[in-house]
Amino acid sequence: MNRRLVAAGVAGLLAISAAVAAALAAEIPLDQRRSSYEDMSPGNKAMQDDDTANPAVLFVLDGEALWNAKAGASGKSCADCHGDAATSMKGVAARYPAFDNALRRPVDLEQRINISREQNQKAAPFAFESKEMLALSTYIATQSRGEPISQFDDPRLRPFIEKGRAIFHQRQGQLNLSCAQCHDDNWGKSLAGNIIPQAHPTGYPIYRLEWQNLGSLQRRLRNCMTGIRAEPYPFGAPEYVDLELFLMWRARGMPMETPGVRP
Repeated sequence: MNRRLVAAGVAGLLAISAAVAAALAAEIPLDQRRSSYEDMSPGNKAMQDDDTANPAVLFVLDGEALWNAKAGASGKSCADCHGDAATSMKGVAARYPAFDNALRRPVDLEQRINISREQNQKAAPFAFESKEMLALSTYIATQSRGEPISQFDDPRLRPFIEKGRAIFHQRQGQLNLSCAQCHDDNWGKSLAGNIIPQAHPTGYPIYRLEWQNLGSLQRRLRNCMTGIRAEPYPFGAPEYVDLELFLMWRARGMPMETPGVRP
């Protein structure tokens, strides 16, 4: 083998290793992680904490109705297979995205819902960001409120976590910014009058007062991408799932807050 090619290959590997090491060194230490809930005003905190004031709870109630509604050619409901969601779904959202054996890659909670609808209920999948998808995913995720986010130690997830990490550190768009430059390097500082959060996905789906509506984590990621003038991926893209997985791994051990409220 040509020695120059070998040397170039080794140099490339060393450069990648150095880049990974630098990214790891810049990440927020586990003992310094904080939810963006802590940076909210007392009024917004009270809105999230009180189920009679939290506007996302209306979606939770709709999701409960969908959980118990029979659908598709099978004529079955989610409850027919899974029973009481308070028991069967406890901790589930804290483990997603999770590895799917058939697809050989991770799927997020919304994708798992659609897989179940198509395969088990023989029903049409919900559209991303539809009222039905948001309601059912929020209802399921609410059953994990207070549960710690998984450690994501399934070895099959490791390459996808690394793909998500690469996206998090990749400069994108006309502003040439990465997620890490805001959420690792400058968290806690002020940007346009708002405190920059650490970007932990503890409360999704969340009700954003800016939206006056509930939204998924993918919607928020798309907002960030358009904010830096980058071309967003389509809903359900593998890149989003990998990034979701990395963000959840990055928030490992933190308690789930769904349904969250944010400004």
